[in-house]
Amino acid sequence: MNSLTASIKVDIKQQLLCLYEGANIIKTYAICSAKNGLGEQFGSECTPRGQHIIRAKIGEGAALGSVFVGRRLTGEVYQPELAKQQANRDWILTRILWLSGLEKGFNRLGRVDTMRRYIYIHGAPDELLLPQPASHGCIRMFNQDIIELYTRVPVGTTVSIE
Repeated sequence: MNSLTASIKVDIKQQLLCLYEGANIIKTYAICSAKNGLGEQFGSECTPRGQHIIRAKIGEGAALGSVFVGRRLTGEVYQPELAKQQANRDWILTRILWLSGLEKGFNRLGRVDTMRRYIYIHGAPDELLLPQPASHGCIRMFNQDIIELYTRVPVGTTVSIE
């Protein structure tokens, strides 16, 4: 895929992420966005709207189901038993595509900064990929899907969340 023409559009209503090359949809993926809906404010646990880019890719070569905290591998691999022990944990697994807003005052800088809010596209446990919004603000994907997407898009890829 040509990095100059790759782009991502996230359709919140349909809970889909579409990977484009130019004007052509290459692949669609099921996603799960924020249970608190759409919004840009710090602390809102909402999924931010608008134009973004992938600022950083984290997790190259990590095992399927590897657990991240603060964008660092913990050494854990997600298992249902681990989830039972930590029921309220926000599971960030396998790969992270860290987003940065492009629209000053809307999703960039100040109290609306997507990157400072630590908004990612990331892997999650299969059971948390519900057909309706349920995340803490990020875009959750199935682990196999995030691995595939991660390999197909470079840092700097545009991401539109609508």
